[in-house]
Amino acid sequence: MSTALQVTAFGLALLSALFLLLATCTDCWMVNADDSLEVSHKCRGLWRECVTNMQDGVRTCDQYDSILADHPVKIVVTRTLMITADLLAGLALATLVLGLDCITFLKEDPCVKLKMCYGAGVMLCAGSILGLIGSVWYAVDVYVERAMLVSHNIFLGVHYDFGWSCWLGMAGSMGCFVASVLLTCCLYACTGRSVSFHPILSQVAFCPAAIWTATSKMYAMDSRV
Repeated sequence: MSTALQVTAFGLALLSALFLLLATCTDCWMVNADDSLEVSHKCRGLWRECVTNMQDGVRTCDQYDSILADHPVKIVVTRTLMITADLLAGLALATLVLGLDCITFLKEDPCVKLKMCYGAGVMLCAGSILGLIGSVWYAVDVYVERAMLVSHNIFLGVHYDFGWSCWLGMAGSMGCFVASVLLTCCLYACTGRSVSFHPILSQVAFCPAAIWTATSKMYAMDSRV
């Protein structure tokens, strides 16, 4: 049962990490609102802006200025959060591969492999939170910007909605979170074994719902000392 759970979590984590990577690299975080009078389709990403002519299908892209140049806050924040989420998801995948029961690496020490699975779950959880914050931040900013223009009857020639790259980031983040739950809470429920990173944490698995309680106990013990 635990092996099937690990493989399922790995497959979901792999797919979600690909979604996060594609979201970070693609250019449709913002798309022009659908308008029958438009003859071109405009997309804005984290790194460049592209325009596709609807008549002949020609696509042209303009790179943004240097990474060190001044950019809108939503671009800088989303870039940082998404890149960090990508790195955490990649590191979690590498750790999880070595921790799978079907892999012969450290086969004679199942406790270490279990710790690696829990560690991968924690990294996936952190990456999912960062990716979701970045994606939702960007989407909300686009919505608020458009709502303000509409409320003031300002028309700049084109209105933008958040595009499929933004949805891809949200989907990848949610997938990573589900994979982290499978690797922590569900895996602990199936195996009944916890990891001993700390005297308090040894009593619980690295389940997102249990970390806060364990941390509170640790803080209370330190305060009494």
